[in-house]
Amino acid sequence: MKVFPKSDILNHLPKQFFASLVSKVEQITKKGHDVINLGQGNPDQPTPKHIVQRLQDAAAKPINHKYSPFRGYLYLKEAVATFYKREYGVTLNPESEVAILFGGKAGLVEISQCLVNPGDTVLVPDPGYPDYMSGVALAQAVMYNMSLLEENHFLPVYDSIPQEISDAAKLMFLNYPNNPTGACADVSFFEETVQYAEKNNICVVHDFAYGAIGYNGNKPVSFLQAEGAKNTGIEIYTLSKTYNMAGWRIGFAVGNASVVDAINLLQDHLYVSIFGAVQEAAAAALLESQDCVYEITAMYESRRNVFIKSLKNIGWDVKAPDGSFFAWLKVPKGYTSIEFSDLLLEQAHVAVAPGIGFGQYGEGYVRVGLLTTESRLLEAVNRIQQLNIF
Repeated sequence: MKVFPKSDILNHLPKQFFASLVSKVEQITKKGHDVINLGQGNPDQPTPKHIVQRLQDAAAKPINHKYSPFRGYLYLKEAVATFYKREYGVTLNPESEVAILFGGKAGLVEISQCLVNPGDTVLVPDPGYPDYMSGVALAQAVMYNMSLLEENHFLPVYDSIPQEISDAAKLMFLNYPNNPTGACADVSFFEETVQYAEKNNICVVHDFAYGAIGYNGNKPVSFLQAEGAKNTGIEIYTLSKTYNMAGWRIGFAVGNASVVDAINLLQDHLYVSIFGAVQEAAAAALLESQDCVYEITAMYESRRNVFIKSLKNIGWDVKAPDGSFFAWLKVPKGYTSIEFSDLLLEQAHVAVAPGIGFGQYGEGYVRVGLLTTESRLLEAVNRIQQLNIF
């Protein structure tokens, strides 16, 4: 069969690092081993029942069997605005400052194509979510990696960015609570970010995927809560983590109206909006009781506490995350992140994600997802203990 060559753009996409992790896990599983997979980022609990019920009811409505509006139903945008006012005290115009997305990932990949041209510079956190890089590559732009170091609380230090890079930059990605480090940011950091972005004419894209998941009674802060934030960028929110709706592919971008318009314009050419029943269910999630969100967050916090305490008990010097459902753990001396991950998988049958997959400054760490039961997390610690590393 004739093979047609891929386009240059596709050939220059970054390799999906975690595809190799999935392959390794499958190989161990095929040998009959019970693998405790902590390398994933997929919520393990079902979507709350009232949201599922709304989808089921809405799916029966003939109006939802038709194409929905290209840019989403106004009632969902109004629900987003109500959600942001209630949760963060942020006022949004639902018609001009809200874009409905086919999941948060779609928005994060699309935004580079919306705002930058080939050769433009994009500031990307390192370590960071790999799909930021995918969007930059599709836009044929250039990345500058902002190092997130533990001594700086995994926040970028803007003074360390060379001025020529700041002058060239058009776009900057941030993500707090952070994947993979679990770090959180406060309003003062976002205010500093606004000042830096204003000074250098940079659009900020804050990935707020884990916006509901903060610990020790601390609610994560929205970028839009910083004064002037709407003038300098947007925030991208997904319902995947907050409401366990990962497979539903629904999210939204909020903030600067010109950026929202650019996203809508691109999506006009890519999609014909989202199934109306999913939009109804998303509105229900945002507007109805938030007890499910509190329960989900409490579950992750309990898992975090049990897991981190157990790791410390076996002698692993680890720190608890402040947010997200990930733990960012230092690799023991003498191992790279890949070597240590392979050791855990092959000898303890515990899968974790090597930090180097998130960028060069991820080396020396592994990312663990708190996405299984406490008993399985304890079993993972027990298996690791048997290796007599610590």
